[in-house]
Amino acid sequence: RAEGAARRAGLSTQPIWRQLWDDVMKTRPPNSENITCWRKKFLETFFSNVLHGVLDVSSDWRLNDHHFSPLLHSSPHVSQLTLCNMLQGAVELAAEHNHKVLENLAGSLHVLKFQHLLSSDQSIRRSLVLLLHRLIHHGSVSQVSMYSWPVPDTVLLVLILSMSAGFWRSGNALAYQCGLCREDRAPSQELVQERAESGRDAEREGSSGENQKGFPEASVEADAHLNSVLSVPRSSPLQNQPCEEASSEGPCDHTSIQGGSSPRCGSGQLSCHPVLRKTRRRLKPAVGRKRRCLRRSRGPYADPEDLYDFVFTVAREGNSGLLDKTSSTEDENTENWTSSSPGSPCTGRAGCKKRGGPAGIFSLKAAQRFRSVSTLELFSIPLTGETCRTLSNLLSSWVSLENLVLSYNGLDANICCILSGLRALSRHPGCRLRVLRVSDVFSHMPCMELVRCILSAFPQLHTLSVSFDLKNQPEGNRPEGNPSCSEVEIPESCLEQLEIRFPREPLHTTFLQPVLKASKSLQQLSLDSATLPCSQELGLLLEALKECTPNLKKLSFHDVNLAEHQKEVLLLLQDPILQEITFSFCRLFESSTAEFLSEIINTVKRNSSLKSLKLPGNRLGNHRLVALADIFSEDSSSSLCQLDVSSNCIKPDGLLEFTKKLEGHIQQRGGQIQFTHLRLFQNWLDQDAETAQEALRRLKAVCSVVNDSWDSSQAFADYISVM
Repeated sequence: RAEGAARRAGLSTQPIWRQLWDDVMKTRPPNSENITCWRKKFLETFFSNVLHGVLDVSSDWRLNDHHFSPLLHSSPHVSQLTLCNMLQGAVELAAEHNHKVLENLAGSLHVLKFQHLLSSDQSIRRSLVLLLHRLIHHGSVSQVSMYSWPVPDTVLLVLILSMSAGFWRSGNALAYQCGLCREDRAPSQELVQERAESGRDAEREGSSGENQKGFPEASVEADAHLNSVLSVPRSSPLQNQPCEEASSEGPCDHTSIQGGSSPRCGSGQLSCHPVLRKTRRRLKPAVGRKRRCLRRSRGPYADPEDLYDFVFTVAREGNSGLLDKTSSTEDENTENWTSSSPGSPCTGRAGCKKRGGPAGIFSLKAAQRFRSVSTLELFSIPLTGETCRTLSNLLSSWVSLENLVLSYNGLDANICCILSGLRALSRHPGCRLRVLRVSDVFSHMPCMELVRCILSAFPQLHTLSVSFDLKNQPEGNRPEGNPSCSEVEIPESCLEQLEIRFPREPLHTTFLQPVLKASKSLQQLSLDSATLPCSQELGLLLEALKECTPNLKKLSFHDVNLAEHQKEVLLLLQDPILQEITFSFCRLFESSTAEFLSEIINTVKRNSSLKSLKLPGNRLGNHRLVALADIFSEDSSSSLCQLDVSSNCIKPDGLLEFTKKLEGHIQQRGGQIQFTHLRLFQNWLDQDAETAQEALRRLKAVCSVVNDSWDSSQAFADYISVM
């Protein structure tokens, strides 16, 4: 209540919110040094803890008030939310008494995370459908992230993926209950009435010839509940926007599969009215049989225009299909969708084998299309072949997607299936995907080959990160049916940032050079855990960089042995274009002499373009750190702003000596120095706390210092234990 008055008076309330954290949360906040707004941090954490039952509101007298709703009060300040385990939070938020909380979240929430999920029953999935429809399709959630799901529930996973992509079954029982759907997608009342009359006639005609349970009338209470959850006043600008990628782009369910000219209609027109949906369900079995016959008569060659007419199969144990089943429509939205269409972007090459069969089919064009998220992240979630085919088909038309992160998903050969979906997506004129990050334990193909495959399929990428721990596929042994990408011509790309983590593979410049030639806009290059096959390889790489990447600003080597490449290291440090150079755990001084360190210092002193030098994990020690202070001497023309000497066996006395020498150089230069940041993570500063504190205090008067309270003795014990 006092926040507004304090803000108008120009007073900061941050100390109060910090104190409230201690009083209410009674825990130490993680990464407290990085918290910029304690009010936001407190209210977001408060909301999450109350939602998941971690915080007992009745235990604090200030909160134990029947006039006060903790969730309602804090929900407007929540921009990111994590749901976990059995999705208890989703069930609570979808409850009728929390519909105002859900309205607030629809306007404030931008990041939705799922963590450690377990299998769920139908009622929980139903609550999740309500939540996702409101927060994504009619809300402002732009990022969906999923973490740590060792044995994912396929139905639940595909449900989250498909709704994140903006798809929702038009046959879902909740569609016509959503007030926002009615306002955005329903036609005029006259047209509704006219179609309703014809629908009743068709229902009466078909009722005698078909044993169809149809759509049971929902109770008044249930209707009121769903409407209260899914509809809000039309006040927010985000809520006033119509559903993204309007349904006029897709044909209605009666469109001929052969590309005939049957009438087109918005999917919302058939889904937002109960009577019309009843009629359509009665016609579905006949339509389904007709489609299957047409597919058989069409032969193996699909019409190119059907490329985006993706057909999803329902992974069910029985043989009954979606188009023939008469079970509850509530269950329709939570089935597993996987590709089985000849026109699908997933082309069925090695690692992406399609399984046709008795499962039913459902055309993606017949689903409603809503607003979709722009960022999808999947961390430590195993993806089966079926799930990869589903994801591939969703990706192929997910034009709003800007960032895709696939981390430790056990893709293996299924990476080809994902690439197939990305290739189809790249052909969409409105495609926005610019960032792709793929990491896993095993690499199905050599890293450079995968990079070429991705860039040839999707040259619009601005950022590409490929990272693997171990090598799985022997070089020269390609998957059956998958031609080597090393022979594929890479079109000119828009790539600006490239990160490659090799699974101890040799770095061959001849394989990297075509990528560099196609990436004239490349500004950042990171090479991690590569081996250099010969002593000339690094020199060849530097020549290729100079020739092909005139705009390269940042270059990073991590865990690459450069002990025998001192000449190339010095050439990089005197490059007039590079602004940031990283040699991380590169064993720079393993076999070097004192002259090499002096040459490094003198080279950096003469380079006025280098802004950041990062040397973590190179065993600098005290004496080399003290020598580095000469970079800022009076005769230096260096513009170095940032220096990273983390993990370099630096002790408190060495840091204090470095500080004194740096102060002397600054005094000689009359205080004119551009040095602003020093990173000191994981050094031996705990060996003499008093000396370390003095050194840090004096350093902080010169620049910003980032360090941690690292226990060097424990770290050494851990190191010995794994030797």
